[in-house]
Amino acid sequence: MKLKSMVTILAVTYGLIGILPLFVGDSPIIMRILTMILIWSIVASCWDVIMGFAGIFSFGQVAFFAIGAYSSAILSVSLDVPPVVAMLMAGIITAMVGVLVGLPCIKLAGPYIALVTFAFHMALEPFFAGPLGTAIGSGGTRGIISVPPIKIFDMAFSSAELVPFFYLSLFITLICSGIIVVMLKSYWGTAFLALKDSEDFAVSLGISAFKYKLMVFGITSFITGLYGALYVHYVGILSIRVLSSQRFTLLMIMIVVGGIGQYPGVVLGAVITVIAEQLLRPMGIYRFVIMGGLVVIVVLLLPDGVTGLVRKLFPGRQEKESGSIEKHESSLGGVG
Repeated sequence: MKLKSMVTILAVTYGLIGILPLFVGDSPIIMRILTMILIWSIVASCWDVIMGFAGIFSFGQVAFFAIGAYSSAILSVSLDVPPVVAMLMAGIITAMVGVLVGLPCIKLAGPYIALVTFAFHMALEPFFAGPLGTAIGSGGTRGIISVPPIKIFDMAFSSAELVPFFYLSLFITLICSGIIVVMLKSYWGTAFLALKDSEDFAVSLGISAFKYKLMVFGITSFITGLYGALYVHYVGILSIRVLSSQRFTLLMIMIVVGGIGQYPGVVLGAVITVIAEQLLRPMGIYRFVIMGGLVVIVVLLLPDGVTGLVRKLFPGRQEKESGSIEKHESSLGGVG
């Protein structure tokens, strides 16, 4: 997708979300939904970058989210580190863990990376719930309670102040979205796609698979960990439930609905998935059965997600872009 289209979709989506509190700011339910959309849209976007663009089938996204949440909570509760500093440190810690997890994945491919990263995810729950986790301040099975809110210039941002926290989340989301767009449209993004499409050919052109695979692990882990920290300071409590399969499932649905490797389609997927999950909440555990069925339908009818649907609805622009590409290629051929 072209840069202009990316920026337009992000601007319209976040712009509409950003003005909603002016009209529904008195509704706690809607404000919580909007805040969750902002948080999960970036977490899902990071997963889309590493899986859809870099072609690395990592299943450790929820694990990195949990590491960021636990790191910030432990630093702020046990060591009295200011929440803002704890959030940044949590992002750095998560990035370091992401790089360590990425090291053994460099020589692996496809399902083997998925197995390694998912095994890492599964190992975190007994770690945080067991004696080792308790020793570092995870609270064991009880978890961590009374996580302090974020404070900036004596102003508190927490679930008790939904509108201020929403706009803080929006500000951070816009920055992280800008970082993702710049990364994808830079040489880094080209390197990610080259390694995804043909790693051997990319390496022959001088692109270092070692460098860029670790880079994508580190960057996406940092942002995911930062949002894990943001989340825990929002809800104020933390337990091993943060590693539940429900979050993993919801994130996967967001990517599939938005379109894998079709950024920023995953942002639209997050909006649709979070709202659908809330509307289906009265169905209890059966809501995931219903959403799973909807995902199967989306995969069969719309392999590229809602992004593919938009392209079908506006085929003229796609043909125009294809025509301009062909014209550019022919001109290059004429010069040669």
